[in-house]
Amino acid sequence: MDFSSYQEFLSSMAPFLLYVFMGVIIFLETGVLVAFFIPGDSLLFFAGLVAASTDNVNILLLVSIIFLAAFMGDQVGFALGRTVGRSYLDKSNRPRFIKMVASAERFYSRYGWWAVVFARFYPWIRTFVPPIAGISKMNYYRFLSANALGAFVWGVGMTLLGYYAVQFPWIDENSKLIALFFIVLSLVSGFVNYLRLQRLPQSKS
Repeated sequence: MDFSSYQEFLSSMAPFLLYVFMGVIIFLETGVLVAFFIPGDSLLFFAGLVAASTDNVNILLLVSIIFLAAFMGDQVGFALGRTVGRSYLDKSNRPRFIKMVASAERFYSRYGWWAVVFARFYPWIRTFVPPIAGISKMNYYRFLSANALGAFVWGVGMTLLGYYAVQFPWIDENSKLIALFFIVLSLVSGFVNYLRLQRLPQSKS
């Protein structure tokens, strides 16, 4: 994967298109299940680098759009899980689905708030956590607060990391390795969380 192509691609955009592109991409990755493959971490980081390298991109506007897109994406995912997903699963008598929902409910009962926050940093997983939270009937206000914090820490934080990277030569020079590090760390963390879910006590019902 050529991470430098991300920066070149984003740099070629006019500021308005960059704002729109980042908003749409981050919303799709967090709110639409079929967009789980989008490399959000790297795009955020390199969007910050691009903003720092030109006077035409307003970093405050950029991070505001990204925050709103990330927040609304998870809200849509949660709503879809709560309405469409839960309705579908409740009507299903398949043992596999019943077991999956029961496991999800136990997981969110124990780790739900933090799971929503930290799922932001896990590629692929961050796309599926909101609808699963909705399906498992996680408290809406708990999800709302976790969603807002996660959108800020991930969306704004990753973008600002790229933005301020130009002030530290070693970060700017190793931007590709940093992007790769985030992806590897996310994959490892996601695997650890999967194992943790598997070790949750089974329901007696």
